[in-house]
Amino acid sequence: MTFPRVIVTGALALGCLTVLIPAGTATAQTVARGAVVSATQVEKLDKDQIVERLKATGIDAAQVKYGASAYRVVYRTVDAKGRPTTASQLVALPDDSRRTLRVVSWLHGTTVYRGDVASVNARSTDRAAALLFAGAGHAVSAPDYLGLGTGPGHHTYGDPETTVSAPVDALRATRAFAGDHQRRLDSRVLVSGFSQGGPATMMVGRFLQQDQDPYFRLGGLAPIAGPFDLSSFEAAAADDRIRMASLYLAYFVISADRFADIYRTPSEVFRAPYDKQAEKLFDGDHQAAQIAQALPPTSEKLFTAQFLDRVRKPTGKLKELLTALDSTCNWKPAVPVRLHHAKGDTDVAYDNALYCQRQLRSHGATQTLTDAGNVDHNQTVRKALPLVVAGFTGNRA
Repeated sequence: MTFPRVIVTGALALGCLTVLIPAGTATAQTVARGAVVSATQVEKLDKDQIVERLKATGIDAAQVKYGASAYRVVYRTVDAKGRPTTASQLVALPDDSRRTLRVVSWLHGTTVYRGDVASVNARSTDRAAALLFAGAGHAVSAPDYLGLGTGPGHHTYGDPETTVSAPVDALRATRAFAGDHQRRLDSRVLVSGFSQGGPATMMVGRFLQQDQDPYFRLGGLAPIAGPFDLSSFEAAAADDRIRMASLYLAYFVISADRFADIYRTPSEVFRAPYDKQAEKLFDGDHQAAQIAQALPPTSEKLFTAQFLDRVRKPTGKLKELLTALDSTCNWKPAVPVRLHHAKGDTDVAYDNALYCQRQLRSHGATQTLTDAGNVDHNQTVRKALPLVVAGFTGNRA
């Protein structure tokens, strides 16, 4: 059920940042990081309706206790250059009488089409995930990241900075929005995410543990099927050893060039005629099926041999970026880390979970790894989500 009514809030910003606008001018502008620009109610479901939605998505709904209301919330944040911009998210609140709620930050997986995210697509697995958490009694912040949903520009896929800043600003907006609805958020954030959202979970968690936000702190971590050893993941894509190798690698490379300038011209990376086409396909307005149809199915046919060698043995800015993304588990969380993956995953190999586990163990972190079994990448998140909810619901300390 859709409610097109738009609510414009007057909530105060929870954090401010002064940035310089780099357009040949020294003009300074204060960015109200996390300020709510607008909110649109997109769904209001009772308990039974949430259960039916989850069943249709293939997710166990046994832990649903409440109905929930969901909103598309647009908020203020910054882009990869530190300039003011906006982003969107789905905020879900349980329909119960409690005034103080634990908040879950749900971080979605690789998405090329801006309309596939939770705040826009009612049938997405990410919308279902948000409803599951809310139905279990949590407030939910499910950011679309930059450049997806209703956010302007391109998605900064693989950028460590905005992978943290957009979700943290989304949490600030969620706190302000909840306050407008007479709800208070506990400061301890439960963070979970799938695929791309796995490393994002660890990066956001590290930020929160370092007390870099004036209010929020880390309360729990549960990454699902994340590519934690990204250097090996991209090298496997270069060798066509993963499913949809050419699409994954093209998305990463094109996005990385937009925020980190890793190549001079498309012809340096892509074979003809794709050097004239590939960048245009990853504009956020093409669906994954359209992109897959337009590109060759293998990296060998899409990329130049020289660039594939560079992916296998990265140098310069590409190596710096991959090194940063290879270390998202290389710290000691103060909370237990519940890793979930599936040995049947052919998109993101189970070895990625073992890689993260080894890094965590090297710091003496408390961690567990649960195998979802012989299921594919997308089934992994459906199997893992009820376990994540159970862990978070029991995390009351």
